[in-house]
Amino acid sequence: MAESKPESKADQGKTTPQGWSMFRQQVETKASRKVRSRQEPANVWFGLGMFGMVGWSVAIPSLLGIATGVWVDLHFPSPYSWTLMLMLAGVGLGCLNAWYWIQKESQRE
Repeated sequence: MAESKPESKADQGKTTPQGWSMFRQQVETKASRKVRSRQEPANVWFGLGMFGMVGWSVAIPSLLGIATGVWVDLHFPSPYSWTLMLMLAGVGLGCLNAWYWIQKESQRE
């Protein structure tokens, strides 16, 4: 029996035909899985997840704006309601955040 020699450093970077066939098989498997997932209709759980993500992406900045506004109003009295202004800023920021996530998900489909 012939002993197999360990690969030299020059041979380690070369790709064998067997390596290409394994790579091709992996790519084909992933591509077919992606095509199959695009053909399946979106289920109820996906819709609920998206609904929840949009809701939280608007609610969290709004609540942070309210909390910051209350703190500013208590510590620095002024004729303007910082609570209201920062709440509106939080809602605006949250809507932009939700729009970004919806655009990102729609590009994936």
